[in-house]
Amino acid sequence: MNEQFDPDTLAIRAGIERSQFNEHSEALYLTSSFVFENAAKAAARFSGEEEGNVYARFTNPTVSAMQTRLAALEGAEACIATASGMSAILSLAMALLQSGDHVVASDGLFGATQQLFGNILSKFGIETSFVRATDLGAYRDALRPRTRLFFIETPSNPLTEIVDIAGVAAVAHEAGAILAVDNCFCTPALQRPLELGADVVVHSATKYLDGQGRVLGGAVAGRKAVTDEVLKFLRTAGPTLSPFNAWVILKGLETLRLRMEAQSANALELARWLERQPGVSRVYYPGLPSHPQHELAMRQQKSGGAIVSFEVEGGREAAWRVVDATRVISITANLGDTKTTITHPATTTHGRITPEARTAAGISEGLLRVAVGLESVADLKADLARGLRG
Repeated sequence: MNEQFDPDTLAIRAGIERSQFNEHSEALYLTSSFVFENAAKAAARFSGEEEGNVYARFTNPTVSAMQTRLAALEGAEACIATASGMSAILSLAMALLQSGDHVVASDGLFGATQQLFGNILSKFGIETSFVRATDLGAYRDALRPRTRLFFIETPSNPLTEIVDIAGVAAVAHEAGAILAVDNCFCTPALQRPLELGADVVVHSATKYLDGQGRVLGGAVAGRKAVTDEVLKFLRTAGPTLSPFNAWVILKGLETLRLRMEAQSANALELARWLERQPGVSRVYYPGLPSHPQHELAMRQQKSGGAIVSFEVEGGREAAWRVVDATRVISITANLGDTKTTITHPATTTHGRITPEARTAAGISEGLLRVAVGLESVADLKADLARGLRG
């Protein structure tokens, strides 16, 4: 369907394979295993000589439908779904890397991703160099003979820094390495990294792909040569997406563009308002002309996205006062929900990394991140104004 239909149609129709009951809504297959016609068929399925479902740890019709739909939206050759966004990143790393290999990663990565590359993988002899996200030359300077993977997040969490995907792709490919892009903040509704030169896209489907904060999920989409390796790891290690979660995400994809456009419009209005508020020293939002990479963002993305971060004067005390004064906005570190959320990154999402790493990443004590939902923007403004007035 990739070449024949518009993304709006793919979001509704891609991946549908009706059963003998000819259902209209996608079926939910809650089964751990599948029955074979005979021993020869079983052997052929297990060996890979014949395509089909084998065991729900790595094959399930509902999960396959979700994978097909997301691959179509990203313009990918294939997609592998996982239990969470972090398991997607881990699966990619374990599938492609071995002891002695080297990773180049942007320094603005989500806290758990920094922990994975900086601490956990290092125990297995895989080294990671974190470079300035927006400095293209830094990626080239970090190259080593065993550099195998470039990993970037754009926009970054929570400062919404924009990485030049095409530029980093050129550096990676010159070195014979693979470029992976975390597309969580934009989704394929706003940004298609594969069209800009990336080899693979990683998602936390928990966020906008579901869109209503219901289930956990992750995905790796891109060149089939890469996803085939991820599938081998998934089949053995089992960080598997459940059929139910896949079904929820599958239905979430149907409204993805509509939600992303509406939430991005709300975020832009809120960001403009925050720039005018006393006590707010800086607003981070790619859709604002004041954003350092605004022009690059508008080339790579269809809009600024739905994440707005801002600095309040007065450090942690002032930031917590804004958080505690909210009555509408949810105090939670999750994002991508139709409900607006707020968090203090220095003590939540990035609380486990060292103070030095937080400082290097620009995560100050006065920084707040708002993931804008679908409520009235007037009500969101009033909710934040209560704490800002204090």
